[in-house]
Amino acid sequence: MLTQKEMEQSPLFRNITYDEYLRMMDCFRATQKNFRADELICDFTSSSGDAVGIVERGSAALIRIDEEGMATVLEELGPGSVFGRSLAFAVSGGDSLEVVSRSGCEVLFIDYYHILKRCERACTHHSLLVQNMLGLLVEKAQKLSQRVDVLSRRTIREKLLCYFRQLSEKAGSNTVVLPFSLSTLADYIATDRSAMMRELKRLREEGVIRSEGRKITLCT
Repeated sequence: MLTQKEMEQSPLFRNITYDEYLRMMDCFRATQKNFRADELICDFTSSSGDAVGIVERGSAALIRIDEEGMATVLEELGPGSVFGRSLAFAVSGGDSLEVVSRSGCEVLFIDYYHILKRCERACTHHSLLVQNMLGLLVEKAQKLSQRVDVLSRRTIREKLLCYFRQLSEKAGSNTVVLPFSLSTLADYIATDRSAMMRELKRLREEGVIRSEGRKITLCT
């Protein structure tokens, strides 16, 4: 279970007290599981359940793998992030959709039915949980819109600059720190890592960006 401090920082439990959180976890029959780095947490193409997963500690990623084995990162999941079959992106044909741990992490699973079902006591905190989940869905939709903006660009250069500018606008600074590794960045923009590294080198040589590890500075 989350500590009180961790729960208070989780957007899913916003405005819910720790005592209410503990009662809900018992009422929802929540289960907690631990995962090692790079371990499969959930496979939406084969999983039969409809549980909502909440990342309590550590990090994970929602990844789509197409028929040719190309992986595309759809969403990075940190503490407080929520995922589930009912909240996932649609996949087609032979594509698979997986949640994989980036680091050792702890995930809390709650049956989707228990979240939507109104309990007999009509608890206020239950309604707050549903409201918070709807807010997270809106946030997911906004992130998806930003992702579509990046992927709709025709060249690797345009994709990189589009994504860097999104981060810059969010941070209010020309210098940003990538939220993941360069290898993951290549997955995120759905391109070959070697080709992306060549483009990053050209952008540095042209003075468009400066970079140091995951730190990127837009110069123009």
